[in-house]
Amino acid sequence: MTEPVEPVERVDGQDRVLGVVERAEAIRRGWLHRVATTVCRDATGRVLVHRRPDGASRFAGQYDLMVGGAVRVGESYAAAAEREVGEELGVAVAVRHRFTFQCRGAIAPYWLAVHEAVLPAGRLAVDPEAIAWYGWLGLSELARAVRRWPFVPDGQVAFGRYLRGLPSGARPSDHGGEGPVVGERR
Repeated sequence: MTEPVEPVERVDGQDRVLGVVERAEAIRRGWLHRVATTVCRDATGRVLVHRRPDGASRFAGQYDLMVGGAVRVGESYAAAAEREVGEELGVAVAVRHRFTFQCRGAIAPYWLAVHEAVLPAGRLAVDPEAIAWYGWLGLSELARAVRRWPFVPDGQVAFGRYLRGLPSGARPSDHGGEGPVVGERR
């Protein structure tokens, strides 16, 4: 699969803009750039988990705990997170910023802003080029899945930070006695 041309802002160690570069070049050269992600939960607190398509350019066939992507030139982290949720899941929602950190990254370093959103009930209109399968998992199911399934390493790091930053009463639920509710794509 050919990488699309995707201009991003190259940033420094304090997340200040240095200039505009192609994302592929930033990754290849190990230049910092910006990425926005969102942990998606349902009204009962379950977490959305999804599998990347087998033909994806990065982390093909692996599972992830967040949806997201590169922040466009001139775009805020929150606007990028909301755009990515809309593009990948087909829903418009407001996101809440949780934290931003410099992620070492499995393939390149970048600044990562982690957001959260509660998605409306109902089936999602997922983009098959971004998501091959999805399911809603409670914490015990999620813990089992992380031990068995190949997960995107950066997503695991960010999700761990996300969980540690939540007050105990705001943690995702453990509704999971009947197994995950899944989307139609596998």
